[in-house]
This record gives sequence, C-alpha cells and structure tokens, in this order.
Amino acid sequence: MPVGLFIFLAVVSIISSLGVVVQKNPIHCLLALILTLIAIGALFIALDAVTVGFLQIIVYVGAIMVLFLFVIWLLNLQAEPVPVGHLGLKFFATIAVAAMAAELFVFLSKTKTALVAVTVAVGYGSIDSLAQTLFGQYLMAFET
Repeated sequence: MPVGLFIFLAVVSIISSLGVVVQKNPIHCLLALILTLIAIGALFIALDAVTVGFLQIIVYVGAIMVLFLFVIWLLNLQAEPVPVGHLGLKFFATIAVAAMAAELFVFLSKTKTALVAVTVAVGYGSIDSLAQTLFGQYLMAFET
C-alpha cells in the first residue's frame, strides 16, 4: 500500500470522525459517520484485508447506518440550540485538550519506531481461506 494513500485515508477518517462529534445536526453527524466507516473499510481493503473491508462497508454503512437514519427520522431529532456563555468551561476544556496533546507528543517523541516488513502467506484473509477454516476446522462451533 502506498504511504500517500494510507495518509489520505487516515486523514479523511480522522476529519470525518471529528465531524461526527462537532456537528449539531444529527443527519450531518450520521453522514460524517458513514464517511468515516467507508474510509476505514477502504483502509482495510488497501491493506489486503478485502473480506473485512467489504464486510465493514456492507454491514455497517449499508445496514446499520440506514437503521440509524430511520431512527433519527422516526424520532424527528432536530439540531440542538447552541448554549450561550460557559466561557470558564470552554477555557478549562481548551487547557485539558492542550495538556493531552502535549502528553501525547511527549509519549510519541520517546518511542522508537522502526519500519518492519511483515510477510503474510498468499491467500491469507481471503474468502476461500475463511470458508475453509470456518466450515472445516471449526464446523461444529459454527453450527452450534
């Protein structure tokens, strides 16, 4: 997987996950969550975990997010009004976020990272190997 593609998908998933938390309209939050899950599924596919990537996209984006959308429509949720004031709360929250970011920076600066090439057997994680394992070795556990 090219590093540029990984960085692009990682940035898209981080920005869209921030959009889930920051936005006030529940429909916009849901759409940002859908974009996050699609980006994570694309990351799985790019990392040669095609089965997990497609299951991520089909099950979570295709089924569960549609269920969430119907629940939002059924409950008729609206955007919450923005509270006015609370300057002290915003100040202490900003200080807490800055302290956590500084702690993360210190932690990551002290770690030593090395790029290690991992070799995986051909066909590992494919539908065929999953089916052979599930319906062969673990058939009794799968049936019960």
